[in-house]
Amino acid sequence: MNEIEPGQTYEFDFFRPEDAEGVTRLFKTVYGESYPIKTFIDPKLLIEENAAGRTISSVARTPKGEIVGHGALFRSAPYERVYESGAGLVHPSYRGGKGIYTKLGLQVVDVAAKKYEIEQVFGESVCNHIFAQRGTAKAGWITRAIEIDLMPAEAYDQEKSASGRVTALLDFKTLKPNPHTVYLPAVHEENMRFLYSGLDDDRDFVFSQDELPSSVKTEIKTQVFDFAQVARMAVHDAGTDFESTFAQQEKAVQEKGMIVLQIWLKLSWPWIGRVVDLLRRRGYFLGGILPRWFDVDGMLMQKIMGQPNWEGIQLYTDRAKTILEIIKADWQQVGQGL
Repeated sequence: MNEIEPGQTYEFDFFRPEDAEGVTRLFKTVYGESYPIKTFIDPKLLIEENAAGRTISSVARTPKGEIVGHGALFRSAPYERVYESGAGLVHPSYRGGKGIYTKLGLQVVDVAAKKYEIEQVFGESVCNHIFAQRGTAKAGWITRAIEIDLMPAEAYDQEKSASGRVTALLDFKTLKPNPHTVYLPAVHEENMRFLYSGLDDDRDFVFSQDELPSSVKTEIKTQVFDFAQVARMAVHDAGTDFESTFAQQEKAVQEKGMIVLQIWLKLSWPWIGRVVDLLRRRGYFLGGILPRWFDVDGMLMQKIMGQPNWEGIQLYTDRAKTILEIIKADWQQVGQGL
């Protein structure tokens, strides 16, 4: 246990190499030894990632140099100027109305993002409680997608806050606009317009009706997260060979035991509707939109092996509740609910 004397003063600052041991101890105190993002439980890796700018950590530090809070921006989307805001946590002795979590979040976005010329930020607010959701909503971030059953309950054993797999919202904030044209799949045209509502940027909407091009070769980059049993497949290009190429990728990740399959697609394709139809026939349902994901916008589709933990989802905003209704209806329509 990472015992830290309560009641000390603390300052908010960017990460220094000498903070690495304290940050990793904090993560192990809150989450145990099995936190799925290795950067935050390996001091050497944490130093390397911060030095490279792939991770930008902020900390709450006591006069003794102890780390009582942490938040970060880090790359997890295909476009290098889109960063995820996350890895936020506070030592148990420094919780309870002190505002550390909120102030770290503000430093991460208001200071770090500007310093590093980041163009879009997003966060994954877990749905086994509403604490993080409430904070992002009050900060003006808007939910655009929901990742069903993203994390296993085991990730929350230390705090005993989940009884089944945990869903997460994807909440976005634009820092540098990039107006462009997006194509709406026919099956989701109405839903997509709702998902885009209130966007802090401009888009031109066009109905998707093109066929898959024979001149384009499908390119899919896959990430596998063994601990979470999640596979993420980013489709950078899709042509007439999409269905056969995707089938091979899907089979490979299923053979590795993945039970949550996520697909990232580009809404800049005039043929996106055809790709969506092919995936729906394979049991994939809507997850939402992903602004600036590839620099151009993306969309999330997903497939769950088994019955999702719908009952374990707690939501704070009416918007998130409506998006969940849309997603669950599509899950039922593609046959996942049978």
